[in-house]
Amino acid sequence: MAQTTEAVPEPQPHPHSHATRENILFGGVYGAVLACSMVAALTQYGHTDQASRRYDALWLLVTAGASALAHGYAHYIAERAPHRRWDALRTLRDEWPLVAAAVPTVLLLAGAGWGWWPANGVEYAAFVLNIALLFVLGLVTARWSARSWVVAVVIGVLDALLGVVVVVANALIK
Repeated sequence: MAQTTEAVPEPQPHPHSHATRENILFGGVYGAVLACSMVAALTQYGHTDQASRRYDALWLLVTAGASALAHGYAHYIAERAPHRRWDALRTLRDEWPLVAAAVPTVLLLAGAGWGWWPANGVEYAAFVLNIALLFVLGLVTARWSARSWVVAVVIGVLDALLGVVVVVANALIK
C-alpha cells in the first residue's frame, strides 16, 4: 500500500497581529514624538496660564487618540487579507502604546493647569520627559532584541535624538 504524505499548511498568524514589543516601540516612539511636537506647537504663542495648560493637555489627548484611530484604521484597510469579525477593533486596540506614551505629558500639562506646579515653563519639563521616554524605549526594546548594552545605549540615544530634533526645531521656528 502506498503511503501518501500531504503537506499540511503551517498555521498562519492572525493577519492583524503585531508583535507586542514592536507595537510598544512603534507606538511609544510615535506617541512621545507627537507629544513633544504638540507641546512645541501649543506653546508657540506664549500662552502659559493655567487655563491654557489644561487646554493643551486636552488637545494632546485628543490628538493622540485621533492619531491612534487613524493609524489603526490605516492598518486595517491596508491589509489585503480577508477580515474577520472584530478585526477592526483588534487593530485599534493594538494602537494603545501611542496614547499611553502621550499620557505622561498630558498629566504634566494638566498638573500645571490644575496648579500643582507652575504653568509657565512646563514645556521644558515636557521636552525632557519625552526625550527620556524615547531613550528608555530605545534602550529597552534593543535589550529585548538581545542587543548588547553598548548597542542598546546607542539605539536609545538615536531614539532620544528624535525628541531633540523637535526641541531644536521649536527653538529655531520661534
